[in-house]
Amino acid sequence: MSEILESYIAGRWIAGTGDGRPVHDAVTGEVVTRVSSEGIDMGEVVAHARTKGGPALRAMTFPERAAALKAAATSVQEGKDELYALSARAGCTARDSAVDVDGGIGTAMVYASLGRKGLPEGTVVVEDDFIQLGKEGSFGGRHVLTSPHGISLQINAFNFPVWGMLEKLAPALLAGVPTIVKPATPTAYIAAAAVRMMIDSGALPEGALQIVAGSIPGLFDELGGQDHIGFTGSAGTAAVLRRDPAVTERSAHFNAEADSLNASVLGPDAVPGEPEFDLFVKALVTEMTVKAGQKCTAIRRAIVPESQLAAVADAVRERLSGVVVGAPGAQGVRMGALVGTDQRADVQQAARQIADAGTVVFGDLDSVDVVGADAQQGAFMSPVLVRIDDADRPEPHEVEAFGPVSALMGFRDADHAVELLARGEGSLAGSVVSADPDFVSAIIAGAAPWHGRILVLDRDSAAESTGHGTPMPQLVHGGPGRAGGGQEEGGLRAVYAHLQRTAVQGSPAVLDRLG
Repeated sequence: MSEILESYIAGRWIAGTGDGRPVHDAVTGEVVTRVSSEGIDMGEVVAHARTKGGPALRAMTFPERAAALKAAATSVQEGKDELYALSARAGCTARDSAVDVDGGIGTAMVYASLGRKGLPEGTVVVEDDFIQLGKEGSFGGRHVLTSPHGISLQINAFNFPVWGMLEKLAPALLAGVPTIVKPATPTAYIAAAAVRMMIDSGALPEGALQIVAGSIPGLFDELGGQDHIGFTGSAGTAAVLRRDPAVTERSAHFNAEADSLNASVLGPDAVPGEPEFDLFVKALVTEMTVKAGQKCTAIRRAIVPESQLAAVADAVRERLSGVVVGAPGAQGVRMGALVGTDQRADVQQAARQIADAGTVVFGDLDSVDVVGADAQQGAFMSPVLVRIDDADRPEPHEVEAFGPVSALMGFRDADHAVELLARGEGSLAGSVVSADPDFVSAIIAGAAPWHGRILVLDRDSAAESTGHGTPMPQLVHGGPGRAGGGQEEGGLRAVYAHLQRTAVQGSPAVLDRLG
C-alpha cells in the first residue's frame, strides 16, 4: 500500500492515520499516494498559526514580507521541474503545467514587487489624507489598514494546485496573515511538494504556512471574526460553507470563486477570412484543450452570429481534429487526461445533458484515440463540441461540463447576445472577439454586470493578449452570482481585503503620526 501523504502542521511533517483515500495517476490509473488527515488536531493547526505565524508576520514590515514572499516563490521556481513531473501524473502536459506552476510563481513574484513598491515601510497603511470633521480643522479622521490577529484558510480546487495556492498565499503574507492550505485531494501531492519547497527554503517564519492534506473536520469551529476563508470550487460547496456558523454567527470573512459558464462572443464583422474569425476559433480550441478543459475560466459557451454557425463549427472541427490526446510527453500529444476517472464520468454525464439539447459536431462522449497510454485506464476524453440550434434551450446555460466540452450557439443581434451571456447567471470571464467598436461597446455595456472580467480580442491586441482564460494578478479575478460573488487578486486590492480597515479620529497632529 502506498504511503499516506504528509501534512505540515505545527512545525513538523506528519502523516494522517488510517487507510486514507487513494489518489490515482490520471494516465496509468496507478495509486500515487493516499490522503488522510485522521489524527491531526485541527485546533493545534489553528493555534500554531495564531501564536507563532501571526506574531512573526505582524512584526515584519511590508518590505520584509515582500522579500520573504519573493524568496519563497524563488524556491518553487528552483524546484519547478519536480512539480512538472508530478503534474504529469495528474494528466497535465507541459503546456498545462506552465499555466499552473509558472503562472503561480509569476503571480507570487508580481505580488512581491507590488508589496515592495506599493506598500509603506512600516506595518500600517494610511488610506487617505486628513478628513476635516470640525469647523476649525482641529478635529478630523483618517482610515488605516492593519493586520488582523487571525488566519487565512484557503480551500483550493484540484485543477490549479500551485497557482491556486500561491495567488491566495501572496496577498495574505503581505497582509501579515498566516495561511493554512487545504488542497483538493486529487492533486494534494503537488501542492504539498510546493509547500515543502517553501518550508525547506526557510524563507517564511515558522507558522506562516501550513498544509493539511485531507478533510478538515472541526477547523471551522476554530474560526471567527479575525479570520479569512478563501474558497475555490463548486457553487454548491460554496453555499454549504457560507452557512457555517463561523461565517453566519462569528463573521469570519468568506470569499468564494466558483465555476462558471463563461462565454465568448464573435462579432458579426468577424467572418471567415478576417483575423478576428481565426482568433475566435483558436481561442475556443485552446480553452477546450488546455488542462483538458478543467479551468474555471474556460469557454463553455461559444456565442456567434446565427449566420456563422456552420462556418465556425467547420473551422473548430478542423482545428480540433489536429489535437492529439494522450500521455503527457508522448510524441505529438497536445491534450492530456482529466484528473481522474471519477471526474471523467462527471464530465461525460454533464456533456450528455448538453448534447441532448443539440448535436455533437466533434468528438465522442464515450471513446477517444489515445497516444502513449490506455484510454480506459487513464482518465482520457475526447474534446466535444455541441452545436445548439435553439440558443434559448436551458441546458447550455445551466449545465457545466468541467472538461473539454463547449456548446456552440447563435445570436440574432447584440441584445440577444447580451441576453444569452446573462443566462449564465454570473461568470468569471467573458470575451468578445470583434473589430467593430460599436458592437464591442454594446456587449461590454450589457454584459459587464454579469462578469468579473471581459477580454476584447482583435487584430490590434492579439500579439500581446494573454487570452480569454488567463487571470492576471494586477486585475481582479472573480465574478458575480454563480461565479461565487467574490474577488481575488486585483493587485494590492487583494492585500487590503485581508487587512482591517479602521477609522481613527483626532487632531491633525495625532493623525499625521499614523503614516
